[in-house]
Parts: sequence; C-alpha cells; structure tokens
Amino acid sequence: MLTRRTFALSGAAAAATLAAPAIAQSLTKVTLAVPNAATDVGYFVAHARGYFKEEGLDVDILPFPSAARMIAPMASGELHIAAGGPSAALYNAITRGIDIRIVADKSKNTVGRSSIKLVVRKDLVESGRVKTIADLKGLKTADAAPGSSATSAFQALFKKMGIRPDEVEVVSMSYPQQVQALQSGAIDFAMPPDPAASAAIRAGNVVKLLDGWELIPSHQVAVTLYEGRFATQRAEEGRRFMRAFIRGVRDHNDSLDKNGSFTGAKGDAIIDILVKYGPFKDPAVYRSFVLAYCDPDGQLDLKSLQEDIDIFQELKFLERPVDLKKILDMSFLDWALKQLGPYKKAG
Repeated sequence: MLTRRTFALSGAAAAATLAAPAIAQSLTKVTLAVPNAATDVGYFVAHARGYFKEEGLDVDILPFPSAARMIAPMASGELHIAAGGPSAALYNAITRGIDIRIVADKSKNTVGRSSIKLVVRKDLVESGRVKTIADLKGLKTADAAPGSSATSAFQALFKKMGIRPDEVEVVSMSYPQQVQALQSGAIDFAMPPDPAASAAIRAGNVVKLLDGWELIPSHQVAVTLYEGRFATQRAEEGRRFMRAFIRGVRDHNDSLDKNGSFTGAKGDAIIDILVKYGPFKDPAVYRSFVLAYCDPDGQLDLKSLQEDIDIFQELKFLERPVDLKKILDMSFLDWALKQLGPYKKAG
C-alpha cells in the first residue's frame, strides 16, 4: 500500500492557480514516485505553483528510498510515474515484460555540476591513511544497489584509481544509511547524492575527494518514467503532466546564475519550495552545493544511457540484452515542447 503525501499550495501559488484560464473542474489522480532528492525540484515546483492542477491533475508525490523500490508498484499500476536512476533492476524488469518507458530527463551530471560527491571519512584523511583516491584500495564502500546509476561512477573511479573492483569491499546500502555509516565508521567512503553529501561535509564528518563529474563528465543519473498503461490508456494526461513538469524545470533554471547556483528573488522562491517539499528544512543546505543539471527541454543523454547498459552487461547485472530504443518514448516530451517552444532563460 502506498502512503499518500500531499502538499498545500502557498497563498501565491493558489492565487496563480485560481487565476489560470483553463482549470479543470474535477482533477484526475496521478501518482508520482520520487527519491525525495533536491533534483526532484521540477516536480516540486510544478506542484507548488499549481501547474499540475492547471492541467487538470491531482498529483500525489510519494517518496521512495530508491528507484528499485518503485518498480513493483509501477508493475501493478499503483504508480503512474516515477523518477529515478536507470538501473539494472529497471532494465531487467522491462526485459521480463513489464511495460515501463523512459520519457524524459530528470537530472544529469555535467562538467561543474553533479549530483554526487566522492567523500571519505575525515579521520582517515587526518590520520594520513587516505591522501589520494589511490589510497582507497582495501577500504569499504557502499552502493545503493548492484547496478544502480552510481555503479558506473564506481567503475570509473576504480579505473582512475588503477585497481580492480574486487580490491575494494562494496556493500549495498541506501543513501541515507550511507551517510550514517560514514559517521559511525561502518564504511570508509561513498558517493551519496546531494544535499546529503554536502550536509555531511558541512557537519565535518567527511572530506570530499572528487565531484561526480570528474569521473564521468556527462552522466544521465536519473530519468522520468511512465508506467505502460498510463502511457497508452491515459496518454492525454501523460502529455499534460509532461507540460507541467517542463514548466517547473524551466522555473528552476530561471532561478540559477551561470554557475548553477541560486540567485536573487527567483532563487529564494525555489529554495522555499525545496525546503517545503525536500528532505532538508534548512535553506542554507540548498545554498551549499550546486545541483546536477535538470534539462529545461527534458532532453536525455542517450550516449550515457547506453554506456551504463554496456557496463551493467559487462558486470553481468543484466538478465537479457537491452535495446534502449525500445524503452524510450519521447512522444510526450515532443508534444510538450511543441506547446511550450524551446527554452529561453527568463531575464
């Protein structure tokens, strides 16, 4: 059973919604699963500013500990839309016959902007045990799950370190648990996403060694997914959801300076939404790091997705061959972009 999570609109957002010219009298329920990360910002903004309601949609935002946990409720139809990493578990579910489609970007690492950081316990640095990434050999780390979107980053790290994967002990652990395990000494290093990584750095528990983009300069770390029956039987709602989502992502991009940091009144407004919807309630946390890139036109890095599939295949995480072209459904995004036009940053 899914736990419903709803949010009240702020006065300004409610007023904007009521002023919209084409509000549906009755709203259609849509369930959306998110990992409750800062890069869920596009969905949060679309909800907070009434964009989903303007499209006639009553969107329930449901937090999940990982994308892998979203697959079963998507298969049963309890979830219509999900946001998460394109993992081996997702691809295995699809090749078993579960109809789940990649329909748009959620977030990607680009040069200067990434959602993950390689962090190591501070005491290991202070003792001199770890001076460079080569010193991670023989230590213990954690991945969210074998074949998660972080797996490719770990493979790139091991190559950069010049070691074999079996020369590092890897255990499976959710991202919140990783931060706690670093604090307790249960693991030695990890690559948790922001804002958790930056919060741990600010607390003085860990030291950053690398940003994720230094391992993979362009990496499609998370995508938007539609459940198959929602995509076919409720295609009009799928199109309207996409239009609202892209509007939310564009508002977020409008709030950033050229370095990807929040700036001015628009930045303050987006941070207010993140504080309300996101996992951290201190605005300073969201100002302490640069978010991964959320594409204002929803475009996917197809080369990155294929490279991840190749790595999962090499590591024998995939049960059957994966044809990426059969998993993509860009019709919803194409429709939304025809309605909205290409992104132009607002002044």
